[in-house]
Amino acid sequence: MNLRYELHAEPLSHGHCVELAHLIATIFDDQTPEQAITELHYQQDRTPLLIGLAYDGEKLVGYKIGYERQPGQFYSWLGGVLPDYRGHGIASVLMKQQHDWCRTENYQTIRTQTYNRWRSMLILNLRHGFDIVGTVQGKRGLMIVLEKKLP
Repeated sequence: MNLRYELHAEPLSHGHCVELAHLIATIFDDQTPEQAITELHYQQDRTPLLIGLAYDGEKLVGYKIGYERQPGQFYSWLGGVLPDYRGHGIASVLMKQQHDWCRTENYQTIRTQTYNRWRSMLILNLRHGFDIVGTVQGKRGLMIVLEKKLP
């Protein structure tokens, strides 16, 4: 593997959006690329928005997206890694980059949500210092709400 990472604190180009939308639709099979690109365009209106991308050579293999939810709190919205690339620490690198950026931007907390069915994401968040702070009803069932205080 020839991994490289990009961090974008500005809206993505149309080409990057299309590429990312296809990756999202591949990882989350309940969404088409067209639905994913619509959601990405909507989210890009948020500021600040941070998008981390992981590539193997020229192939996009992982991503992590977040935005400011309220002053001092960053929301880690969506992320994923292609199944063939899981277990190589890509999600951890993307998460660490996001958290480092949040520290430099003076955020005090990061919040995220996940479903129990995505246990690997739940475990990853717990390993990176998140605490479970509650649950909310989501579109696909009960969501687990996690939060991490930044030093």
